[in-house]
Amino acid sequence: MNHQDRIAAAESSLAQHRLRATNGAWYPQYHAAPPAGWMNDPNGFIYFNGEYHLFYQHHPYSPHWDNMHWGHLVSSNLVDWHHAPIALAPSEAYDLDGCFSGSAIEVDGKLYLLYTGNVWTGENRDADLLQVQCLAVSEDGRHFTKYAGNPVIRSAPDGDIHPHHFRDPKVWRHDGRYYMILGSRTLAHQGQALLYASPDLKEWSFVQVLAGGVEPYGYMWECPDLFPLNGQDVLILSPQGMQPDADNYHNLHQSGYFEGKLNYRTGRYTHGAFTMLDYGFDFYAPQTTTDSLGRRIMIAWMAMWESEMPEREEGWAGAMTLPRELRYEQGRLLTVPVPELARLRAELSETSGLSVSGPIDLTERFGLSGDVYELELLLQTQETRRLELLMRVDPATGEETRLIYDQEQQRLILDRSRSGQGPGGVRTAPMRAEDGQLHLRIFMDRSSIEVFAQHGELAMTARIYPGAQATGIRLAAEGRLEVLELRKWTLHRGMHTDRAEARRIPSA
Repeated sequence: MNHQDRIAAAESSLAQHRLRATNGAWYPQYHAAPPAGWMNDPNGFIYFNGEYHLFYQHHPYSPHWDNMHWGHLVSSNLVDWHHAPIALAPSEAYDLDGCFSGSAIEVDGKLYLLYTGNVWTGENRDADLLQVQCLAVSEDGRHFTKYAGNPVIRSAPDGDIHPHHFRDPKVWRHDGRYYMILGSRTLAHQGQALLYASPDLKEWSFVQVLAGGVEPYGYMWECPDLFPLNGQDVLILSPQGMQPDADNYHNLHQSGYFEGKLNYRTGRYTHGAFTMLDYGFDFYAPQTTTDSLGRRIMIAWMAMWESEMPEREEGWAGAMTLPRELRYEQGRLLTVPVPELARLRAELSETSGLSVSGPIDLTERFGLSGDVYELELLLQTQETRRLELLMRVDPATGEETRLIYDQEQQRLILDRSRSGQGPGGVRTAPMRAEDGQLHLRIFMDRSSIEVFAQHGELAMTARIYPGAQATGIRLAAEGRLEVLELRKWTLHRGMHTDRAEARRIPSA
């Protein structure tokens, strides 16, 4: 079958399974998710022709990772996401076993996709593979044609560069030239990133090993993304194989960033220490774009490799985090939910001036409950040794998701040990209540929680799978806790599941 025939076959499969998946108990109400089947890495995230385009790694035939396609979501406002037709399907000799991750760029009113073509050359999928870099183009942002001259990069360069693990191109323009960063590893399996340059996106020359290779940052760097932000060149990447260290690196694979400077003349990137982007359980392969307002927006895969993923029972797997604006302020990178998310807000419940010493049931006291909401709290913790916020509580089953602030240890703790089905576990992060005040902003969806503390200084993300009756909210304090402000909004649906809604919609 040719490319369009393979896309049509994939669309037919999605049409058969869409209703079951999107009506599932754990299908998100406002997080981007596949119409059915499997989703992982965000790809080609771009603002093009008045719309945000979010492509993603997609297997349309089952809720398991397999022969990768590029799924496609479109939004006019980063809130209302609509499914567009599949953009890429494996169809050629160079990508027959998967259209792997990549990026997008606009040139002369056309949308270009750069992606990795993958072919298995044997039974060992860690060693027997051939990866090349490919190009596709669209006039309308919906229908894509693969470049006849593919692959545009046919092999990894010579030197201390692994010949097979060579993927995830992120492309940008600088001083009239195009540049591409690629994830790689050395022959001795140390993660690194490669830099390429091109005059036209079609002819590429290897510049240099940009960074890595000798540093203790895992055996493979996936999904690198390099961009300027407030005087810094920020390199985001997802290293595989890092070992746990204090509060850091407790997931199977990690995602974080370096701050530094790229020398375009030499192709080398000098940088400081690696810092995590999210201290939760489910955050991988983040990708960024710049929109028409000049903001740097980031979205990541809200799952983790080899996780249990109970939603597979409903015919789908994987979702995306909320879009987060990246800001570099006072020597630190902040990740802040985009303000457009306020469009989701519906009914508001609020209180203030509440003094807590011991447990308080916020459901009984104030009627606060639910499974799809935004919760914002400003807390005075100077006389508090420890506080616990319990969400998705079901007294009958003992289900609860716990967010704990330990004032004495200055740690924020996310505990999903009793969050229902799926993997449990605890994650901790260093967190200081500035002047005794702790600001929390929490987004709860059917099967996820995203926590933002201290106005973007810290983020923690987790998939959770509680039962339908787990809707209670409780608060407890050791010592005295002052709730200066508490606001809870129920949230509208933002994930639109009807394929007919994939048409372009105007910005509000």
